[in-house]
Amino acid sequence: MKKVSFLYLIIVSSIVFAQIPPGYYNTAQGLTGNALKTALHNIIDNHTQVSYNGLWNAYKKTDIKPNGKVWDMYSDIPSGTPPYQFTFVTDQCGNYSVEGDCYNREHSWPQSWFNSLTGPVSDLFHVYPTDGKVNGLRSNYPYGNVTVTDTITLNGSRFGNCSDLGYSLKAFEPIDEYKGDLARTYFYMSTRYYTEDAGWSTSAATNKSTILPWQVNVLLQWHHQDPVSAKEIARNDSIYYKFQNNRNPFIDNPQWADSIWTMDVTVFLKQYEFAYAFSLAPNPSQDVFSITAQTKHTDNCTITITDITGKLIEEHHTSFMESLQIDCSKWQKGLYFITVSNTQSRSNFKFLKE
Repeated sequence: MKKVSFLYLIIVSSIVFAQIPPGYYNTAQGLTGNALKTALHNIIDNHTQVSYNGLWNAYKKTDIKPNGKVWDMYSDIPSGTPPYQFTFVTDQCGNYSVEGDCYNREHSWPQSWFNSLTGPVSDLFHVYPTDGKVNGLRSNYPYGNVTVTDTITLNGSRFGNCSDLGYSLKAFEPIDEYKGDLARTYFYMSTRYYTEDAGWSTSAATNKSTILPWQVNVLLQWHHQDPVSAKEIARNDSIYYKFQNNRNPFIDNPQWADSIWTMDVTVFLKQYEFAYAFSLAPNPSQDVFSITAQTKHTDNCTITITDITGKLIEEHHTSFMESLQIDCSKWQKGLYFITVSNTQSRSNFKFLKE
């Protein structure tokens, strides 16, 4: 979250620098990559579990605004006036039909992704108090950058088709001031439950507790665009000292997110670039077609062509700069599968011989 009120900065002035216990991260110092993720997991696992029903009371300490209202990231507008605000207990869901009716418990990492297992189901670091209607709208869709909007909530959050590399289906986009908060929430979840996810499911954004590369790419961008705020620091300390006895390392040490996940994003972007680096035309064709490099590729590429039975028809090894013509005049009519690959990735095509 980028912006907080002056009053809140005064209230948290004594804890604006996180109250990290001395030596808490000693075993993680100097590590990078998966070794760092493993070390952090070992530090923050086996936390004290709050009951699911106990979340209601915990929110009075962890998610309270300076004015005593519920701090709901799906309705709050840090730079302006929120469309509505909730009172603890009095506005607790309950039933809802429109925004502002009541607040409930939002699993930012949806329950269906971890099959509602004990532990993550009531982990305060990812279960937030949010407007019931918006919670239902978000459902179990991934977070992402929305370009074709179906719904805009009263605080400006958006639901619709995503525009991110590697994903173009439905997604939920919170306002800019809370994108970093949710990114660091996901980094926590992936680390806290690393190697403890045998009963978890997969989703469009995750494979058990592993965040898929396209989603990591989005979250790292949000992580940098919306740095750690006083709100997050205070919430992190409250969860640690009053409830779970563990911390979110990526609030305390934001640079660790890059250390663990930047390589995943780098590989993903290279693979995505290669997957869309070639075009094939004309398709269909009777006599000849060309495979054209959209950018300047000099990699040693293998082109394999198989029919629908899997039989290899042709194979070519080339380091082409622009295009390669292939004569298909003697092929049988029908569907063929063409793959352009190198040691890092591949582009796949379906080709119809007329």
